[in-house]
Order: sequence, then C-alpha cells, then structure tokens
Amino acid sequence: MTAPCIVLLGGSFDPVHNGHVALAALFVRLLVPNALHILPAGNPWQKNGLHASAQDRLEMVRRAFTGQPVPLIIDEQEIRRSTPTYTIDTLRAVRAALGPDASIVFLLGADQLQHFDTWREWQSLFDYANFGVASRPGFTLDALQLPSPVAREFRRRAGTPDQIRTTPHGLTYLASNLAVDVSATEIRSLLQHGEAPALLTPLIPAGVLDYIQQHNLYKS
Repeated sequence: MTAPCIVLLGGSFDPVHNGHVALAALFVRLLVPNALHILPAGNPWQKNGLHASAQDRLEMVRRAFTGQPVPLIIDEQEIRRSTPTYTIDTLRAVRAALGPDASIVFLLGADQLQHFDTWREWQSLFDYANFGVASRPGFTLDALQLPSPVAREFRRRAGTPDQIRTTPHGLTYLASNLAVDVSATEIRSLLQHGEAPALLTPLIPAGVLDYIQQHNLYKS
C-alpha cells in the first residue's frame, strides 16, 4: 500500500483570501495528495495579535476551502494550544499522527522564506516535512534575496513533485507560477475604511466576504 501524501497549509487566515486558496490549489494540482490539511494559527509568535476570533477564522477557512478536489481536513491543534505557536511543534505532532512514511508537504509563500531562518529550529523542520513554496511568475531563489543558509538548504534539497509525493520529508519545491499577490493587511484596511465590495471581490472568496460583512468583522 502506497504511503499517503498530505498537503498542509498553515496561516493566521485573518482573513483567509484568494492567495491562500490559490497556493493550496496549485499544490493540489501538482501533487494530487490524499488530503489537504488547513491549519489556522492559534497564537503565532511572530504576529502582533489577531483581529478575528478563532471561531470566525475557522468558519472563514471552511467557507474558503470547501469544494477542493481532495478531502479537506481543518486541523484545530494550534487554536487549541494555549502556548505560543511554533511550526516545529506542529509538524512533530502531525508526523506523530500520520506515521513515519507519509509524505507531509508544508506550503509557504515565497515571502515567508525571507525570514525562514528566524523560525524556531528551522533546520530541524526538514526532518518532519517537505516544503512547497510558491512565488510570482519568473521569481527564482536568487531573485527572492533569501538569507544564504535558507537558499542553500532549499537548493540542495530541491526535488520534483513526483519525488516529493513519495518522500516523507526533507525535499523542497519552488513553483514560480503563482500569479496571485494578496495581502491580508491590505484587505483589513479596505474593510476598515468601508470600501465598496467591488474592490474586495477579487481578493476574498465570495463566501468569506459574505461572512465578514454579516458579522461586521475588521470594522475597527
């Protein structure tokens, strides 16, 4: 029996937007995984506080990712955790749950690589997962101006989608064809200033925007 491949997308999702959805969809197409796990952050140590409640963010995630072509699992472990959220702790827990043979593919936007070496035990992360990174069209590791140790690790661990799908951990893949550049900060600012829905429709899934408007989120 072939070991499963699980794509894992974490984030504050404050709010979830079309960039998140496009990143997940890109790697679902590339890897054809057995499941997509969405992991909303609880208390991320590199954030200055979340604007929406855990319950609101969970509901927005459900609305955004419904309809994926693979089974969807919303993992609430970080939200249930009372201590600061570190990716290394999460990946250890996911690995323990899925076993040693499953391919775990943790997704990142290219901007997150620029401070990847500040993550707790960042070099140990490769012992638990593969990493799928997406950047804008034409961007390479060199163009991203990454810290040298990060660029070196991602180059030497580079694999193909087929290799990543069948390898439990330790490989990386850079997809440079994600033509979606959306900022949650920009979205919150538009919502706070009461901008017309027409400006927000290209940025947020329709069900998420409906939920935000119904519950008056991000107004202050």
